[in-house]
Amino acid sequence: MLPPLLSGGRQARQGSRFASKLRHEPYRISQRTPLQARDAHANVFFVGLMGAGKTTVGRAIARRLDRPFFDSDHEIEARTGARIPVIFELEGEAGFREREAHVISDLTGRDNIVLATGGGAVLRLENRQALQNRGVVIYLRANPHDLWLRTRRDKNRPLLQTEDPKARLEALYEVRDPLYRECAHFVIETGRPSVNGLVNMVLMQLEMAGVAKHPAS
Repeated sequence: MLPPLLSGGRQARQGSRFASKLRHEPYRISQRTPLQARDAHANVFFVGLMGAGKTTVGRAIARRLDRPFFDSDHEIEARTGARIPVIFELEGEAGFREREAHVISDLTGRDNIVLATGGGAVLRLENRQALQNRGVVIYLRANPHDLWLRTRRDKNRPLLQTEDPKARLEALYEVRDPLYRECAHFVIETGRPSVNGLVNMVLMQLEMAGVAKHPAS
């Protein structure tokens, strides 16, 4: 396990602005990777670009299923005592990815959890394999323009601190979309639906896959 970056640092702030920026639009679901038989308490992992709603939706799913929720970026910040931009500044993206891989390996090895991963977690093959083999992977997909609208004022995303963050998002999408699809069991084309509608759709897919049972709402 890698040592902490700093001691006594502040942990990551919880919460998301995602919910306040969603509007009602159609969304679609497709199954990408054949889903082997899963235990009813199998882990649920969310992947997708920054701003896709992984933390907001994941936390809601965990609450509905009465499971522990983890956000890999928040976990990295808690373990290092430093915010993500500080880690990037001191160790570069390569250093951050190394820490991320350790956290992903640890969290995916647990049971009965819901995990929201960082947008770049899929860049490493070892992470993709851990996610796919240790739970059900759901890719929350949105187009780069919508993602830009949700993230343009967020200063805690070092990869977007450029002169043209929208172009950066488009470039990230081109590289990462195939990787998300590679490891995902389900792809949810979110559009801009209500959070509650999206959560219910995810729960429906999990129940149909025999992964989770949830109380009728």
